[in-house]
Amino acid sequence: MKRVDLRGEVCPFTFVKTKVALEDAEPGEILEVIFDHEPAVRDVPRSVEAEGHEVLSVEKIDEDEWKVVIRKRAEE
Repeated sequence: MKRVDLRGEVCPFTFVKTKVALEDAEPGEILEVIFDHEPAVRDVPRSVEAEGHEVLSVEKIDEDEWKVVIRKRAEE
């Protein structure tokens, strides 16, 4: 499982950096992303799902931190 800490980043950089991490991941690999920018918790999962990836969970882990777990889509 890859982990990406994006605390301190804001949209659209949260999505851009998540997308780059997914591009570097193997098909089917799990990516765990940490955010502290609340809009990213809504926007990033919606955007990665639109690209065919699977959002496994969105979890609040602290007062203003969230963990989003994503599975990279299998290549066709």
